[in-house]
Amino acid sequence: MLFNSLAYFLFFSIVFCVYWFVLKKSVKAQNTFLLGSSFCFYGLWDWRFLFLLIFSIGLDYFSGLKIEKAQSNIHRKFWLFLSIGINLGFLGLFKYYNFFVSSFSDFLSIIGVKCSPGLLQVILPVGISFYTFHGLSYVIDIYNGKIKARKNLIDYSLFVSFFPLLVAGPIERADHLLPQIESPRQFDYRQGIDGLKQILWGLFKKIVIADNCSDIVDLIWQNPESYYGSTLLLGAVFFSFQIYGDFSGYSDIALGSARLLGFDLLKNFSFPYFSESISSFWKRWHISLSSWFRDYLYIPLGGSRNGKIIQIRNTFIIFILSGFWHGANWTFLVWGFLNALFIVKDIVFINSKWEVFNRPPNMVKYFKIFFTFILVSLLWIPFRAADLNAAMQYIQIIFSSSIFSLPQIRPSILIALILGFLIIEWNGRHGNHGLEIFLLNSKRLTRWSFFICLIIVILCFGGKPNAFIYFQF
Repeated sequence: MLFNSLAYFLFFSIVFCVYWFVLKKSVKAQNTFLLGSSFCFYGLWDWRFLFLLIFSIGLDYFSGLKIEKAQSNIHRKFWLFLSIGINLGFLGLFKYYNFFVSSFSDFLSIIGVKCSPGLLQVILPVGISFYTFHGLSYVIDIYNGKIKARKNLIDYSLFVSFFPLLVAGPIERADHLLPQIESPRQFDYRQGIDGLKQILWGLFKKIVIADNCSDIVDLIWQNPESYYGSTLLLGAVFFSFQIYGDFSGYSDIALGSARLLGFDLLKNFSFPYFSESISSFWKRWHISLSSWFRDYLYIPLGGSRNGKIIQIRNTFIIFILSGFWHGANWTFLVWGFLNALFIVKDIVFINSKWEVFNRPPNMVKYFKIFFTFILVSLLWIPFRAADLNAAMQYIQIIFSSSIFSLPQIRPSILIALILGFLIIEWNGRHGNHGLEIFLLNSKRLTRWSFFICLIIVILCFGGKPNAFIYFQF
């Protein structure tokens, strides 16, 4: 059930009405209903993987209780590593088994040994990378004494499987979401209106920006050697807007849906394309994943406390693992490695935190934003490519003499839509999403006219609902 579909609108409308009008006096009834709705939401993707989700929930719930009750550190570590091992084992089986087997087979063929590896013909369970990290953070936090294990299975299950965040995040933390689940909730009109605005903006990002950019990007990537370097560079820029509109659009709809139900989820994007460096970009892009790796891997490995050598090592580790988290392909590993290189450049040569929001704008800052955006767009190429050869071919054509030719594809309407999108995002960059403070002090007629125009644009440029990119991760 896609967020950008009529089915989701009907599903959420039913959930909203029952949740607030029928069950508003009982938080237990609300949580039970939301849990059942979340299982229904997930089961509609593929009911068979619902059992895997339930098993993962049970494993981490039981492990958390055992860790807290353990009388010795050995027993605590046993239950921690059991939970981590089984969770990562399932993730590795479904997501990485074929990659490792195929890569090992390719290595053997290079040295002259031929083999026919047995590959698994299974579908990757939707959202497994996200709900696995939910559970892991829960048991690790219990082990570290940051939170107490929950005895209420319904509340914990809802924390892991809450439908707005179940399929593609954000990756929540138990100390942030569980207290909200356990507390009584009252409908807040202002929070609800803001949630609707965030959903509307998310739909615009996905349907108008991402899906229309996708048509151009797919066309170029089908036969990149037929286009000038300038066209391929334009395609890389369009992919930047596609993946941002797609993933941040999903996050906006997820956060907006949660706000309508009385929950505040973790912010996942903070206008990353207005960053002035790669370091700043990664503090604004997929924040819940970046902070997860920071808290549960980077800091335990020593973070930046033990000198630059250790800091550089840890940076490469988390970025390569972040690339691997996105998919079982060498392209993602290279993408993570290249991003780490530019982070390391900042560590070694700059070691400063460029931020655009707290200082008056000038041309130097605008140049930094533009340069960082182009650099990020080039770094997205291996992320988008089917394999490393395709990525190298694409990059070689970009940096050929044909880059000085006019692009063969010039979608003027889409470019105009992107420029309008950027203007709104820039003016709303001090808020939590593009529309939170945009036109906030304008007259009601002006605001409503803008929202109506936005809805009309979505209806005019929308077609068949397209799946979100991050569903494959």
